[in-house]
Amino acid sequence: MSVRIATFNAENLLSRFDFSGFRNELRQDRVSQLYDFASEAQYRQAEIARAVSLTDDTRQMTALAIAEADADILCLQEVESLDTLHRFEYGYLFKMIGDGYRQKVLVEGNDRRGINLALMAREQTLDGAPIEILETTSHAYLSYEEAGVYTPDLEGLAHPNERVFKRDCLEVDLKIGNKRLTVYVVHFKSMGGPRDGIDGRDYSMPVRLAEARAVRKIITDRFGAGGGGKRYVIAGDFNDYSERLVITGDRRNGYDFTPTPAEAGAVEALTDGGFTENVVRRRHDLDRWTLYHTRGPQERHLCQLDYLLASPALTRTSRDRLPDIIRAGQPWRTPFPPGQEVDRYPRTGWDRPKASDHCPVAMSFDLV
Repeated sequence: MSVRIATFNAENLLSRFDFSGFRNELRQDRVSQLYDFASEAQYRQAEIARAVSLTDDTRQMTALAIAEADADILCLQEVESLDTLHRFEYGYLFKMIGDGYRQKVLVEGNDRRGINLALMAREQTLDGAPIEILETTSHAYLSYEEAGVYTPDLEGLAHPNERVFKRDCLEVDLKIGNKRLTVYVVHFKSMGGPRDGIDGRDYSMPVRLAEARAVRKIITDRFGAGGGGKRYVIAGDFNDYSERLVITGDRRNGYDFTPTPAEAGAVEALTDGGFTENVVRRRHDLDRWTLYHTRGPQERHLCQLDYLLASPALTRTSRDRLPDIIRAGQPWRTPFPPGQEVDRYPRTGWDRPKASDHCPVAMSFDLV
């Protein structure tokens, strides 16, 4: 018996409009910046038209990526609400896979933009075992002090009494056949741009490290220091990487992709000591990326931001399994290393529309 688990940052799966760009140009879409609006009412009308016209293609591609991942259990990031998720499933996903994900959980977390974590599950696995969601626990309330993860390098970034998770750590207990499994869905603090002369990853690293350590503490408090031999997966967008493929060259002369290790960060806080395994590292070092980052020709790389970290109890029974990374929803601007090119979904744009800026990651785990 096996269960297939996937994680996907669906990139702003929202059912509301954001009109804040009228008063804050930094929040204004680049198309809107081409025009002068006589009034806020005019801006709102234009923003509604822009968002609606782009959304249909985008969500068709999002649904295609989910369908291609073909998971029994799907962990999602950047979802506004259960109502939004139901509408997306009915209007898009249902047309591709039918009535697949009847079980859904979402708890509103701490993100000020209203992007939350969700989990969807089929009623049975692809090989026929029943799936049951037993319990859902939100850890959005947990503070740095309560988790015991406040460190001096957080001074100026966070207060000990603040909530440690920028979104949440959504803990979901499931029963697959007669086997138990716990899934932790996360979405860690974003890197952001450089601040005070410090690289964005380094500047925000203390916050992500605290989030990762808090997740580890939640698990060890429940199962024991080594995970207690239990089956668990930590799934989500870590907004951090252990390595990058630094890109040089251009379209005319070709690109070069150079694997470049990074200083240890949030990922290592959860893999050190064999606590979990980053299963994507089973793939070749040129073929682990889930996101293309660029700030122009001088700063371009591919990297893994999306993770399935599996406990020893899961990985030792799945040694021969390889994870899949679904890249057909990437925009045409994304440079692919040689041999990795895929057929993009219909109507994919140079930058948009696209399924998401992230790629889904999926893997089947044997439950024995």
